[in-house]
Amino acid sequence: MIKKDRMYAVLLGYVMLFVLSGVEGLTVQQVEAKQRIQQAVSATHLHRAKVYMAAGDYRRAVEACQQYLDEYPSVEGYVYLAYVYEAIDGYLAALQKKDDWVKVGQVALNLTSRELIDIIDPPNAMSRMAREMMHEGLRQQFDITSGMANRLDQKRTKKMWIQQTKWRKANLDDWWSGVPEKWDW
Repeated sequence: MIKKDRMYAVLLGYVMLFVLSGVEGLTVQQVEAKQRIQQAVSATHLHRAKVYMAAGDYRRAVEACQQYLDEYPSVEGYVYLAYVYEAIDGYLAALQKKDDWVKVGQVALNLTSRELIDIIDPPNAMSRMAREMMHEGLRQQFDITSGMANRLDQKRTKKMWIQQTKWRKANLDDWWSGVPEKWDW
């Protein structure tokens, strides 16, 4: 029911944005309404990313954060995306520690598979090689994305990384499947 209500709210928000965008000389109430609608719409990307992370669907979590960043470029958007890259790497490290190479291979497939053809012609990945390649790629994307956040606002970025460090310490065994509560996804 909540999901359906959220969908209706987002749909109503889009309709209101359409109507309000054509009106010149917006009133204060209309501007505030427009801002609230934009926040509700942006929250859906982050909510989806949080659900995808909990499910271990990291490709979709990255895509949802990228969509958020595309629509709402900000320090937070870059930090969120960098965090998802770090979460994937953290999950892979935990799997490696457990010597669970089958799941590493599954993560590799999740990150690369997008087409229905993958069902009848699955890509074949050597899990240990895939782990190393993903680690290097994730570190590179993390470095690039967090660097962009730092260029926008280093103080805000530092504050958010402190929050995620506390989150990781409080959730040692599964921090990669969620986000810090203070981020309010």
